[in-house]
Amino acid sequence: MPGLVVVGAQWGDEGKGKITDLLAGRAQLVVRFAGGANAGHTLMVDGQVHKLHLIPSGILHPDVRNLIGHGCVVDLEALAKELDALEPLGVGPARLGLSPLAHLVMPWHKLLDSLQEQRRGKAAIGTTGRGIGPAYADKAARHGLRAGDMRDADVLRERVLQAAEDANHRLTRLHDAAPVDGVTIADRMEVLAERFRPYLADVTEETHAALAEGRNVLFEGAQGALLDLDLGTWPFVTSSHAVAAGACLGAGVGPKAIGRVMGITKAYATRVGSGPFPSELLDETGERLRQAGAEFGTTTGRPRRCGWLDLVALRHAVRINGLDSLALTKLDILDDFAEIGVVEAYEGPDGQPGGFPADPADLGTRRPVVTWLPGWQARTSDARTIADLPEAARAYLDHVATAAGVPVTLVGVGGGREQTLMDSDPFTGREVLA
Repeated sequence: MPGLVVVGAQWGDEGKGKITDLLAGRAQLVVRFAGGANAGHTLMVDGQVHKLHLIPSGILHPDVRNLIGHGCVVDLEALAKELDALEPLGVGPARLGLSPLAHLVMPWHKLLDSLQEQRRGKAAIGTTGRGIGPAYADKAARHGLRAGDMRDADVLRERVLQAAEDANHRLTRLHDAAPVDGVTIADRMEVLAERFRPYLADVTEETHAALAEGRNVLFEGAQGALLDLDLGTWPFVTSSHAVAAGACLGAGVGPKAIGRVMGITKAYATRVGSGPFPSELLDETGERLRQAGAEFGTTTGRPRRCGWLDLVALRHAVRINGLDSLALTKLDILDDFAEIGVVEAYEGPDGQPGGFPADPADLGTRRPVVTWLPGWQARTSDARTIADLPEAARAYLDHVATAAGVPVTLVGVGGGREQTLMDSDPFTGREVLA
């Protein structure tokens, strides 16, 4: 099947946007299947930087259709700002569609997000404050608003007022906070609905039609596998399904629609927010990685926690996603290191070696066992094929591929499209590219 899923194989921020943008040039349809404006995908094309949060990363290709699936939660205010920034490129309903089944992030969701984090105190998860968790919670509780409510202005107003009343009960009774003004929010939603009504599209139907016609469909995830609601380091996770199976749920396709799955990993590891992170470096080396890699959140600007590549966690990501291949980004950030660490194994509290724990929450009790590999101390950003890389850099890639059990078929050595090196077609796994 011509369906390719792209997912993060770490804790997010692996460079999925860049890879999706590159692969979209070989696709006809890109479907974002999970997450919300808590995601941050930075694209650099022709020297220009574009920061996306909700809009699929194939949007910069004028001939590619992009869809926001019902697995996403959508902040219409944030989406409006993104579209305003893309207006010079002529992005409109012909290039972007929104599922009417996608739930909406409302102003009270952001308030609840902030208040809930405050109540957690030292146990705070470290959310982005974008209202994502409360919006998904409302979805699971079978109330809230969906994008399809925008089709009828009277229905929309009634549902906004009802939902605001429910939110005020929680705000005032549970958090002793001020209520929201439902009428003002309803007025603003009418304006937003007028703008976004033309974008509503049957995402599932469009996706099935493209697959049936043999067109290449790229399914774009958000966050990373280790932040998946079920399989990640719960409770320090996102509120949606960040693994490859989320593509089926969030786009409305069956498993047979997925031909291949590609995981994205950095050449090292990062994490934003709280939660266990075995390979974290709380020293000058960690800071060196942070500064060299510009490791600050696209959405929040928060400094990311940095560490060596965790091969144990990567093998876990390969298993739970069924990865066929890996794209390894930011290899160039390691150019100046004389030695490079990789976490080969964990030691448990009893000092015994072990793999990824059955309960990811137990990661905090694991001590990383680090292997040192020789660095290459040479510039990689000018390479245009994997064969152009220094011998030690290629040996590093081989080590990662062997440990993960899947080949590294894409390598990023910079932010530009031309700085991604491919040795095979990700949609087929066969065609050798020049």
